[in-house]
Parts: sequence; structure tokens; C-alpha cells
Amino acid sequence: MFEIIRIPAFKDNYIWLLRKGASVVVVDPGDARPVLEVLERENLSLTSILITHHHADHQGGVASLLAHYPADVFGPATESITALTQPLRGGETIVLESLGVEFQILAVPGHTRGHIAYYGAGTLFCGDTLFAAGCGRLFEGTPRQMYDSLTRLAALPEQTAVYCAHEYTEANLRFALAVEFGNRHLRQRVDEVVVARAKGWATVPSTMALEKATNPFLRCNEPEIVASAQGRVAKANDALAVFTVLREWKDNF
Repeated sequence: MFEIIRIPAFKDNYIWLLRKGASVVVVDPGDARPVLEVLERENLSLTSILITHHHADHQGGVASLLAHYPADVFGPATESITALTQPLRGGETIVLESLGVEFQILAVPGHTRGHIAYYGAGTLFCGDTLFAAGCGRLFEGTPRQMYDSLTRLAALPEQTAVYCAHEYTEANLRFALAVEFGNRHLRQRVDEVVVARAKGWATVPSTMALEKATNPFLRCNEPEIVASAQGRVAKANDALAVFTVLREWKDNF
């Protein structure tokens, strides 16, 4: 099994470094500098770069990393990805020999049209599609696309470790409480996250079980959430309509 190293970047990004021995794979390196610092300090060799979508805070460091290490670049085929060598559309399985692991590629459009996620060895690297207690904004996709993508992710095993790309959990939970205050699991998670953030601890990774229990965007059929959505849009009569109301509500929360 590989080790997963969290590298903070920018204001609230996480870059994920997957290490086995002296070989590493990096996920969504928006900034090369902190990645290079780890590689040089630990005398590691970068073999592959995994990109979930085209936004600069997820791929801005690719060119600088490639100037130091000859690495394969995996990413969405339909988006503009720096130095892309392995274009992916979803449905493929990739083998990362340096880690001895396979990842299934999941198409998860919504945040961007070509967004993909990487799932393997009980871990999910989902970029800006699924967040801890939230989901990404719809910059390019439709509510239907994002709802379908989240449904696809929610079908993964409950023990799946969810590695998203931002430390948004505390803000997401404030919104979740406004939507489903009666959820005791949610209130417990809020208490735990407040303590963790006060101590400067990260709240990622999450688990799929925790997300299904507390993330309103994965709970669009729950009576209290339906009622909250209908309090804003009376005709929110199905899960997609509820999701659409929640996403627009969160955008202005």
C-alpha cells in the first residue's frame, strides 16, 4: 500500500502526494513549489501526475514539476491540461506501476464539463466534485450532471476514504446545519470539526459513510432537507429539484 501525504497550498487547497518507497505520484499540483520541497527533502522521484480538472489551482504546477522530473500526466481528455500524455474520459482503469495500484477513472462532470475522479485501493481523489460536507460549484456543468456525478460517487463503498482538494469543511457544515438541523450526526460532526480547526488540524480525508450521513447534497431525499428546499422553492418535488435549490442556496449562503 502507498502512503498519502497532504501538502497544503494557496489559501485552502490540498495537493495529495502518493508515496511508495522513493516513488511518488502527485494529485492536482496547483503549485509546484511545496511539492518540489518535499521531493527534494525526501529524495523522492515523481513518476506520474494525476489531474482531475483544468482549473489553475489544480494543474498550475505541472510545467514546473516536469522541468525537474519526467512524469506521465493523466487528466481529462476534453479539457486543456498542461503536457497531457494520458487523456481520460471515464470508464478506464489505469495502472500506476510505481505504486503497485490500479485506479478506476470516473467521469464526474458538473464543476467542469470534463471533470474526472480517481478511485482505487479504497481511496477516492475527487478534486472539486465532492467536498467534505459539500460539493463544487457548477461553473460549467448542469445540476443534472452534478447530481448524477454525486450519485455515482455515493455508490462507492462506505469505507472509501474521500480526498477532496480543499479545506472547506467548516463553512460547508454551517450550510448543512441550515438545511438539516435535526440531523444529530451532522451536529456531532460540526462539534468535532470546530475543535479540529481551532487546533489547525485538517478535516480531510472524510469517508463516504460520513458524507452520506451528513452531506446535504447526498441526502436530497431526506424529509427535512426536502422541506427546507420546498421552503425556498415550493415545486422542489424530486431529488434533482431539491439538489438544484440547495446548490443555488449555497452559492449565496
